[in-house]
Amino acid sequence: MGSSNGQAARARVIVVDDDAIVAKSIAAFYSGEGCETHSCADPGHAMTMLKETSDSPTVVVLDVHLGGTDGIEALREIRSAHPSVPVVMLTGYATVETAVESLRMGAIDFLTKPIVDDELRAALDRALNHVAMDVSGGKKRTVRGGFGAMDCVIGMDPRMVRINEIVRAVAPSRTTVLMSGESGVGKSMIARAIHDASDRRRKPFVELSCGSIPETLLESELFGHVKGAFTGAHADKIGRFEAARGGTLFLDEINSAPASMQLKLLRVLQEKRFEQVGSSETIEADVRVVLASNQDLEALVARGAFREDLYHRINVVTIDVPALRERPGDIESIAEHFLEVQRAELGRAFVGFSDEAMKALKSYSFPGNVRELSNIVEHACVLSKGLTIGVDDLPERVVSDRGSVVIGRDEVVSDDEFVPMSLHDALVAPERRIILDTLGSCDWNRTKAAEILGINRTTLYKKMKQLGIDPETHARAG
Repeated sequence: MGSSNGQAARARVIVVDDDAIVAKSIAAFYSGEGCETHSCADPGHAMTMLKETSDSPTVVVLDVHLGGTDGIEALREIRSAHPSVPVVMLTGYATVETAVESLRMGAIDFLTKPIVDDELRAALDRALNHVAMDVSGGKKRTVRGGFGAMDCVIGMDPRMVRINEIVRAVAPSRTTVLMSGESGVGKSMIARAIHDASDRRRKPFVELSCGSIPETLLESELFGHVKGAFTGAHADKIGRFEAARGGTLFLDEINSAPASMQLKLLRVLQEKRFEQVGSSETIEADVRVVLASNQDLEALVARGAFREDLYHRINVVTIDVPALRERPGDIESIAEHFLEVQRAELGRAFVGFSDEAMKALKSYSFPGNVRELSNIVEHACVLSKGLTIGVDDLPERVVSDRGSVVIGRDEVVSDDEFVPMSLHDALVAPERRIILDTLGSCDWNRTKAAEILGINRTTLYKKMKQLGIDPETHARAG
């Protein structure tokens, strides 16, 4: 079986891995796909081969750990000397975070060992598509405003790294995915990443926010209508399900869908077919559905505000996207990403953020989450007179929100005042706040909270006791 990409038969693949068995196995697979292959343990040999001219597009498959050599440093050297050569990183499970970091340094993809044939084939396809975009008609690659398929996660927070793993795991299937999280956390970006990493990526990606469409028009928006179906239906109209044929349909704010629409949506998901408004003709629904909610659907089901049968039908693979304030360590890397977007869109060679500006961003609470950070960076870039984003370029609300950070259970000090403390003490407050926020979002259901936090109930009980979290006290306070 050859690769689905016709370029594979003339591609050159260089595999760099100090495990000779792994390197030869991957090289043998790509040879079977029709590629010219080379394997070695030393990235220096790969650099030598890259200097040799070749009429074939070249792809490098590079291991993160190469004995005494750092694969990340090798990636940096390859990207510096040969920026047009796509690099696919290999990693073991324990080094996923390092591999995610490598994506920001220019790697096209990363694969987690053990690797199956389909993953190798898909990685080659993506790498060759990357080459084609670079050379076809002189067209340059552009930076998208959202996250691409291979970089939907920017940052090193373990929860986001896990989301990246889930995206890769579910992308090849047609499985329904349900996301939850506050508005602006990036659910649309993750839905797009699932689509871009799937075999449906060449078909349409269509999205609809159910909360933005009046109830009387939602059915028509989803399924379409025929001329004369209702007052104002002056012509036939296809709906989002039909527009997304062969691709992916992302339904945001599904919690806002009225009960009548929930029933019709359940039928489409179960039977894979629907009818346009005013028509009896059945249309096959060849579409992958990803949904998102900014409210707790389980709580809505308990209150009778959301259909239980639909909830269980869409609750197959779940992704809980944390708020940006819960992962402040990722603010800098995400801000840098959006700065790169603005470099491309404005055509200005921004060099970065001043220390004071980045300090202000890290101190801000971001009620609008990632979407707000994107808008803040755009605002700063448009107004900046220089190439370094300074604190004066930031919106006033960001600057005025600075000045205090929590350092202990109940202590607050100025950002400019250094108080020596142990790392343990410095981490107590954010851990306590995350647990409190999670418990509050679950109406203090500790089983559900433990599930969201990714720990067992016993561990949660111990942490609550250590951090002085008393359910009865907080319930009375609420």
